[in-house]
Amino acid sequence: MTDTPHLVLVDGSGFIFRAFHALPPMTSPEGVPVNAVYGFTTMLARLLREHAGTHLAVLFDASRQTFRSEIYPQYKAHRPDPPEDLRPQFSLIRDATQAFGVPGIELPGWEADDLIASYATAIRAAGGTCTIVSSDKDLMQLVGPGVSMLDPIRQTPIGPTEVEAKFGVPPDKVAEVQALMGDPTDNVPGVPGIGPKTASALINEYGTLDKVLASAPDMKKSKRRDMLVEHAQAARVSLQLVTLARDIPLPVPLEELATREPDTAVLAEWLALMGFRSVLTRMGMGHAAGAQLHRAARANAHASANGTTLAPQATPAAAPSVAEAVTSAPYTGYDTVRTAEALQTWVTRAQEVGVCAVDTETTGLDPLTASLLGFSLSSTPGKACYVPLRHEGMLDTPTGDQLDPQVALDILRPLLEDRSVLKIFHNAKFDLLVLNTAGIPHGTIGPVDDTMLLSYSQSAGLHGQGMDELAALHLQHTPITYDSVTGTGRARIPFAQVAVEKATEYAAEDADVTLRLWHVLRPTLRTQQALALYEQIERPLGPVLADMELYGIAVDRAELARLSDDFEARMKDMEQGIYEAAGREFTISSPKQLGEILFDEMALKGGRRGKAGAWGTDSSVLQDLADQGHDLPVRVLEWRQLAKLKSTYTDALLRQTSTQSRVHTSFQMAITTTGRLSSSDPNLQNIPVRTEEGTRIRRAFVAPPGRRLISADYSQIELRLLAHVAGIPALREAFALGQDIHARTASEVFGVPLEGMDPLTRRRAKAINFGIIYGISAFGLGRQLGIPAGEAKAYIDAYFARYPGIRDYMERVKEEARTQGYVLTPFGRRCYVPGIAEKSAARRQYAERQAINAPLQGGAADIIKRAMVRLPDALRAAGLESARMVLQVHDELLFEADEAQADAVAAQARTIMEAAAQLCVPLVVETGIGQNWAEAH
Repeated sequence: MTDTPHLVLVDGSGFIFRAFHALPPMTSPEGVPVNAVYGFTTMLARLLREHAGTHLAVLFDASRQTFRSEIYPQYKAHRPDPPEDLRPQFSLIRDATQAFGVPGIELPGWEADDLIASYATAIRAAGGTCTIVSSDKDLMQLVGPGVSMLDPIRQTPIGPTEVEAKFGVPPDKVAEVQALMGDPTDNVPGVPGIGPKTASALINEYGTLDKVLASAPDMKKSKRRDMLVEHAQAARVSLQLVTLARDIPLPVPLEELATREPDTAVLAEWLALMGFRSVLTRMGMGHAAGAQLHRAARANAHASANGTTLAPQATPAAAPSVAEAVTSAPYTGYDTVRTAEALQTWVTRAQEVGVCAVDTETTGLDPLTASLLGFSLSSTPGKACYVPLRHEGMLDTPTGDQLDPQVALDILRPLLEDRSVLKIFHNAKFDLLVLNTAGIPHGTIGPVDDTMLLSYSQSAGLHGQGMDELAALHLQHTPITYDSVTGTGRARIPFAQVAVEKATEYAAEDADVTLRLWHVLRPTLRTQQALALYEQIERPLGPVLADMELYGIAVDRAELARLSDDFEARMKDMEQGIYEAAGREFTISSPKQLGEILFDEMALKGGRRGKAGAWGTDSSVLQDLADQGHDLPVRVLEWRQLAKLKSTYTDALLRQTSTQSRVHTSFQMAITTTGRLSSSDPNLQNIPVRTEEGTRIRRAFVAPPGRRLISADYSQIELRLLAHVAGIPALREAFALGQDIHARTASEVFGVPLEGMDPLTRRRAKAINFGIIYGISAFGLGRQLGIPAGEAKAYIDAYFARYPGIRDYMERVKEEARTQGYVLTPFGRRCYVPGIAEKSAARRQYAERQAINAPLQGGAADIIKRAMVRLPDALRAAGLESARMVLQVHDELLFEADEAQADAVAAQARTIMEAAAQLCVPLVVETGIGQNWAEAH
């Protein structure tokens, strides 16, 4: 320490919110909101230039749960979650402190204010002075000899005079005034009816809070006296809540807070990545230097180990060692944790590091019913452990000691709930639901990163997103397979019976691989320009989907049983007609027997044999034969349709319905190329929309008594996106005017007036409109409309002649796919199209159709995901607590709510969904309310 140390303490948490609300919206080059980051950065740069002390630190809140929550559980409990545009900025502000070379300090269980109070006390004890950079009223109790404050926005000092002017008492009495008045912002109760003037007058008259409360019974009878007597205990609790702790252990010693010049290369690189050119210029680094360092950052992105997480700051010297460990540390030597003490050691280590990969092992693949067999942890590449909980063992392989599951979860819980530690999962939604089932609510776990979604946000369609595939691709490592541990076929054993030592090798490696993947994939979000997509859509969507899966949707089992019986009876009737058309009986569900009848016995043309020599009889083959006028393929297609509906929906839904008559589908987040969600167990995405059978199946999805289902469906969203991205004036005008887009198209293309247009002409225009989105061919359009391919080609040519911008768009997108290997949605999602370079013309043309459609379908997926992320908070804020989002199917969201709130829920859903994106044409959402899905839809 120097002879006269001067410590500058920055209230990072307090400044974040002030800057966010004080500055207009701003975004980085990657599209991430950064107004609070920019405000913090300029404040820190100015501080270093004008107010630098001998020592400096930035203090952050680690979590909402502190010792005050134990004293008074309602403390800050009512505070809403941060605004969506602020959430990704927390981690970036921590990055800023690291870039400036300033210690960023946080401590679980304590607020930033307590850290500030303790550091201020410590520097005064060391003979130094302290400046607190904040305007937070709660910190004003610290002002006094050697301790002052500085308002970071106004750049004005706050001393004892300013504090007394605000509170009416000296700084050392501020906490007692606050205890009397309470604070609704933090949910500090205080004494009802006591405002700031009364509180300060009482403290000035009696001296202390205890003396005020002791004197209250003898005061003149009044409402104020009654309140003081009745709420005396609340006032005492309030004093405990508002009084700052001044003696907590300092996480970083004072001597390590010595001010140092920032590494200009590191700082310039970070400022350039953020797009803060004005700060670069003010600091004398210049645009050229920033640009050069930005290019260097892209080339060396792999060396960055911390990304933009909530992890504690690492010194620049530590990064290469972590990066080296990611690629060189062996995948062996993992620990089996069998005692509470050993598990606590791993948890403590994770809290010190600030990052922890977590993986669970279960008895099954349904996270809502599977039991937790064990879990694994890893905070350092190459070091991981497995905690077995319910392994059964066998006679020749006893399990050895295992922790009681509840004891293990109680030790793990603080780590999972610690807001200062980033938890990393692969397919986080699954593990979070498993932990929820085990007794740790998924909503309490955070913050969370998901390596599956980190990869998917950058490489949808390029490859699979499974952990093993990503490990081979990014780590050049082949993980131990599940089959090698459990066996295959009849020899397979449950994971619970796998020897614990063998289970440790497999399970701990999963956590280790997940951590290493995070180190590789997190930094590339920026270089791949996928940070905004991940932070604003994919990552926050996971908890929303988890809630939907947990809640499920009610079904009418009796209606499902009636449907199943009806489908079976109709299939039996169809079978007789099929046998007559075939000339004999056969097993209709057997592709081999059907192929022999069609191509050997009936000698129909167009058959193709597979590699095994059997005739192909998939739906495309049968549809081609049906288009040629053959009766048997038509009948088989109809029979297959009913059989699929029966097996996939009516029978399966009866099997999959929980005891509460609810179905809990599983949403797959990283399957499609375009970003669309898919669902399984059951798959609710493929219920026919325009058929009687599809309507009847939807009728079986119901609302419980007193509740209603609300459907909110984007109207023609892909056509609207086409009008937006292709820039077609006529289509834009039609949507802007709310015209019938298909009638308008028919009028434009076929030269017929809008008034009195016949339905057939409109139907043809509709088929072209939707077909163009999918790159439809003349043959496909002709088959759909039942006209010759030549006539269909004339329609398509007329369409492109009227709307040449659409053809230009299609050619442009195909060229982008050929050049880059991917296309972009309007919101920056990369949709890879690997088949665009295929030598086979048929496969290449299919890929071209994919490329044309991906920006539209992917754009629609981005929009509805944006809405889904915003809707839960918006519904709660509107007082619609009864509303639950239960399903997402393509462009439709389905809600369940109390009947009395159904109309309001529909209106709020429409408002949020229509505002989810700003296009050059309006987004329109159609809503409906019903007792079942068919009525609402």
